[in-house]
Amino acid sequence: MARRTKEEAAITREQLLDAAENVFRRRGIARSSLAEVAAAAGVTRGAVYWHFRDKADLCAAMCERTLLPMETMLSDASAVTHDDPLGALRMLAVTVLTRLADDPRTQAVFEVMQHEADFDGDMAALTQRKQRERRHCLMHVERVLQQAVTTGQLPRDTDTALAALALHAYIGGIMQNWVLDPAAHDLATSAGVLVDVFINGVRTSPPRVAARKRAGKKPARISERASITKA
Repeated sequence: MARRTKEEAAITREQLLDAAENVFRRRGIARSSLAEVAAAAGVTRGAVYWHFRDKADLCAAMCERTLLPMETMLSDASAVTHDDPLGALRMLAVTVLTRLADDPRTQAVFEVMQHEADFDGDMAALTQRKQRERRHCLMHVERVLQQAVTTGQLPRDTDTALAALALHAYIGGIMQNWVLDPAAHDLATSAGVLVDVFINGVRTSPPRVAARKRAGKKPARISERASITKA
């Protein structure tokens, strides 16, 4: 009996997360209520509070369900020594784009989070999550780029911090533009070509540390950024 109750609770939680994706995507997080989410899931409002403290907690769980697999994939990639680091980075970027193109759940969460640029009050934790995810992503990408320097795929004076920032902005821009107009192009088909534009560009003309030094700015080391992410 206890096992059945646990399974039913897990099913209800998934129903609430599915409903939250649909309601937040249609109305926006700020304009949506937990009562609307409960109604869409076919449960009582009390059932929402059984699983989630508040709307911020529900939103965080909705993001976690979709984004955690990608975060884990990126973390694992940066922890492995690659024979072809740029090839590994290409594969990661293509996977992210094709997942967005093929997975309705990823599309829903990405669209919700992009439309809600900044949160305040009880929802401020979501903004902090977005900032933390960005720092983690940059850190892991830079680690792979450092491997590309070590293996000789990139020059020794490559500004890996700036290259990581450029890749993050490039892929993020592609995702934002596609979500705004999915009919503009087949993202799943064009993902490889789009990523190659960046990979080939950084391979042939990477940003250099000397350029940043001339601008009077010292690139932050990975260890420094890692300490920031733990704060």
